[in-house]
Amino acid sequence: MNLETLIEQNRLIRAIGFDDAPFIRKSGQPVPIAGIVCAGTRFEGMLWSEIQPDGWDATETIANVLLKSKFLPQLHIVLLDGISLGGFNIVDLPALSNAIAIPCVSVMRRYPKLEKVEYALRRLPEPERRLEMISRAGIIYESAPFVFQVAGATPEITSKVLARVTDRGHVPEPLRLAHLIASAVIKGESGKQA
Repeated sequence: MNLETLIEQNRLIRAIGFDDAPFIRKSGQPVPIAGIVCAGTRFEGMLWSEIQPDGWDATETIANVLLKSKFLPQLHIVLLDGISLGGFNIVDLPALSNAIAIPCVSVMRRYPKLEKVEYALRRLPEPERRLEMISRAGIIYESAPFVFQVAGATPEITSKVLARVTDRGHVPEPLRLAHLIASAVIKGESGKQA
């Protein structure tokens, strides 16, 4: 069932939110990522994997972990905490959506300062390739309180879905829980900001 029908019929939406765990830059150690499955705003399950810091494997890793999981047939949408994980390991949003055949959304806490992003990317290998992957994610939409990019769904439907999977504030519950759990696993307790 597509997202528009789920919204129209007021049906439960199952989303998974991915966030990275805290990591030490330049350590070279893999960065853990947590994927939290929620039905509406209720926790239902979890996936765990690793990516390379500032690497190139985030899209493939997320696609593979989802394609091998029992959760994928039940999921309606994938949420990412920003377009990159583990520093600047950028997710190719359209490629991920195509690989798993469901909409994918990069959710941001605020509209990004693109000149600062570009400046940071210029200090890494292959900055043009990274910038091109970011541009493939498309237009950055602002639909209060959400800021996002989406592949596989319209911005109008996406903002309604984000509202449905958000308990309070502007962070969808799957992403809020992914942030808290990934922090707790690495640091022994969850952080303040989720």
